[in-house]
Amino acid sequence: MPDSENPATAVTFPPAFLWGAATSAYQIEGAVREDGRTPSIWDTFSHTPGKTAGGETGDIAVDHYHRYRDDVALMAELGLGAYRFSISWSRVQPTGRGPAVQKGLDFYRRLVDELLARDIKPAVTLYHWDLPQELEDAGGWPERDTAYRFAEYAQIVGEALGDRVEQWITLNEPWCSAFLGYASGVHAPGRTDPAASLRAAHHLNLAHGLGASALRSVMPARNTVAVSLNSSVVRPLSQDPADLAAAARIDDLANGVFHGPMLHGAYPESLYVATAGLTDWDYVLDGDLELINQPLDALGLNYYTPALVSAADASAEVPRADGHGASDHSPWPGADDVAFHQTPGDRTEMGWTIDPTGLHELIMRYTREAPGLPLYITENGAAYDDKIDSDGRVHDPERVAYLHGHLSAVRRAIADGADVRGYYLWSLMDNFEWSYGYGKRFGAVYVDYATLERTPKTSARWYGRAARTGALPEVEAV
Repeated sequence: MPDSENPATAVTFPPAFLWGAATSAYQIEGAVREDGRTPSIWDTFSHTPGKTAGGETGDIAVDHYHRYRDDVALMAELGLGAYRFSISWSRVQPTGRGPAVQKGLDFYRRLVDELLARDIKPAVTLYHWDLPQELEDAGGWPERDTAYRFAEYAQIVGEALGDRVEQWITLNEPWCSAFLGYASGVHAPGRTDPAASLRAAHHLNLAHGLGASALRSVMPARNTVAVSLNSSVVRPLSQDPADLAAAARIDDLANGVFHGPMLHGAYPESLYVATAGLTDWDYVLDGDLELINQPLDALGLNYYTPALVSAADASAEVPRADGHGASDHSPWPGADDVAFHQTPGDRTEMGWTIDPTGLHELIMRYTREAPGLPLYITENGAAYDDKIDSDGRVHDPERVAYLHGHLSAVRRAIADGADVRGYYLWSLMDNFEWSYGYGKRFGAVYVDYATLERTPKTSARWYGRAARTGALPEVEAV
């Protein structure tokens, strides 16, 4: 009987499996005006009235910039073997151009040294959505030059940290950067131009390719270069041909637009057809696809919940329960006649359905899509309405069950032949959750936002035990 169906059976992982947690710079660092850092698009967006819940910002966040030593000590106490964090571009290269600010680089040097001293492997993400505002003022990701500025930035960081950091990720979830940032406007910079979002997607792809090449030009050959995609598991509401076609269209916009050029050197022809009313793709220049199609050492997959879609009448208002925030503008350019439905089942505080089978499905898809390419789950986790109990503890059995289910799905995929080498829990600690402000808690570590005191939740202890033993404790063993 498979492990997921028999919780009494120990779910064990390969000895070399990497157990980590993840964060991103703007969500945790704070110190937004210190040591030469200048505004990113998220500073501007969060300070724009009405853009974030309660007008909350990342100005202080959880003050990781000043508390990183304590945070690393907490990771070590929990038994984590790896930590994935992102670099704040505007802390390192404030205008997005020119020389680096050494004080900014020094922070990341200190962080990496602290991790290595605790025997925790650092994994660097170069871009987690916080474009320097000056580059957005010059046109942002819809402009080709931004991709070349990213390559310059990648080289700067690679030169500074490449001797000590072996795992590198160019971009985190470029889908969100392109389509939530430039189509639906629920993320920074808050633009609502579907044609511009497709241009942004291409230039993010180009930035990945140029950035990967820049990293490899300055780093030891032992280092690995990857990208983290929030590839969607897109399911049709029925087997009706119209619903199947709707699912295929969303699959192109969610997945093919990125993995097509990155893994195969081509965009899906069906994507060109579906978006012909918005763009002629004339910004895809000769040689671009070769630049994007750099060999990868690994692929990062971020997974939270599947999508359920059907065909709809484009002239009528259609439901869009896609889990990507409320907006009058769709993040799905060229798909106004596709309806998104809430999938059945229990949900997290984000309203996202809990479905570990989607993670297994995603892993197996990319095992077929890119045979021989190692996979990492670079984000997976859940938000719940966590509270500190009268005993000073934070009990979150729902998150423990969530992790057990999804890690069991990972182990089942490994048993089915997938080369999954690690898992990064999202997130290490509660933080600024983008347009939701501080209202959604994804952390394994509870943060009291008034005092910034950290308290490991039950899930943190449970996950730490899994990391130390390579086996999943029973859900009740918390």
